[in-house]
Amino acid sequence: MSRHLLPLPCLILALAGPLAAQEATDQPAASEVPRNLLAEEAPAADVPAACGTQAQGAQWIGGDADASDISTRDNYGEQTASVAGGSTYVAMFALSDAASVRIEAADRGNGDPTLSLLNAEGTEIGSDDDSGGNGAARLETELEAGAYCAVVRGYNETSLNAFVRIGRTEMEALTPGADAASGNADATPDQVRQNCENGPDLGVLGEAPLTQNSSASQTPFARFTLDAAKAISITATNSEADPTLTLLDANGGMLAENDDFSGLNSRIDQSTPLDAGSYCVNVGAISDPALPIAVEVSLYDEAAALQALYKLGEAAPPLDGTVVPVADLGVLQNRLHRDVQLGSDAQWFKVTFEEPSLILAEANSVGGKGDPWMVLYDDLGRQIALNDDNGSSTDAQISARVLAGTYMIGVKQVQDRSGFVRLLMERFIAAE
Repeated sequence: MSRHLLPLPCLILALAGPLAAQEATDQPAASEVPRNLLAEEAPAADVPAACGTQAQGAQWIGGDADASDISTRDNYGEQTASVAGGSTYVAMFALSDAASVRIEAADRGNGDPTLSLLNAEGTEIGSDDDSGGNGAARLETELEAGAYCAVVRGYNETSLNAFVRIGRTEMEALTPGADAASGNADATPDQVRQNCENGPDLGVLGEAPLTQNSSASQTPFARFTLDAAKAISITATNSEADPTLTLLDANGGMLAENDDFSGLNSRIDQSTPLDAGSYCVNVGAISDPALPIAVEVSLYDEAAALQALYKLGEAAPPLDGTVVPVADLGVLQNRLHRDVQLGSDAQWFKVTFEEPSLILAEANSVGGKGDPWMVLYDDLGRQIALNDDNGSSTDAQISARVLAGTYMIGVKQVQDRSGFVRLLMERFIAAE
């Protein structure tokens, strides 16, 4: 959970335990930091007095004390860090003048770094988990002159291979920030592209699907690769979160999007093969962005895509019931009713007319808490009529003239509702 910080007097970036760090940018050395800020000049492996005991194994963010004065550097300081599970990583910096500082930690794989900020006495003065977006940690705060430490850990003591960057807020950021990473409309194309690059790599799509189970707030973007032109399907499942899906190309351009394909879950079927290359999935959540969403990228399956359409009621299945069950209601002579338990997947019925007639069909919620939906097809799968809400009611009703023959009716509940529905049918003929 992210926590926002008020201006703080001082900060130290520290991680202890197994680590590997190196200066990641070729930066000019800063002007000398007053020694009263640094206590004493010590090798990076020593414990700096200003950081307390939590700074075991600390590394100067600029490689040495002089180059780690963020207030005078021309560019940010950055290190790469390997953190074993359960341990911490420490990067240290100083300020010879007050400055607005940004501190970031972004994993190079699928890890989830956290940041703890310490003052000169080693007391925690702030922390962050996901404010950088895509699971990255990010803190921005006003700091007075002094020496500072920040402790980077893996969430739930997991291992990390991360970039750690410290700079003034006017310098280039390592992370997009949670607002831009969430995929909102204010994100620029460059931010979207960066979000995709910073998101976890699901891998190269083969016969087995690529999967991810994470919340939209923690991992709104994920990327994958096609090694050849392929048609694909993408699903996002957890109706309590009400997920949304957007498929993006390598430049952040939108290729397709979906919301509520099946109930409150989302699905994209890209039946036209996409070219080989890198692609990105943006996952959102309308109801609760903190809930986990199961995302799957798979090869497009025509039979599975048809099954999905049958479940939605957007296409009529074969009359013989060989693909999905179809209940035979027989010849409609006058009227009939049937009580059925319905969810978000359509149930199918077929009914036969021996002569031209008018059919009046209703799907009424039993108990009044449901929201039935109904569709009528002829024997060739052509849609004759469809209805969701009849007038001010959430019940469904359709009426249509039909010829002699067999017709199909699909009935379901809207948006993952479930419960009993009473299916009513009446037949009328023209008076002689």
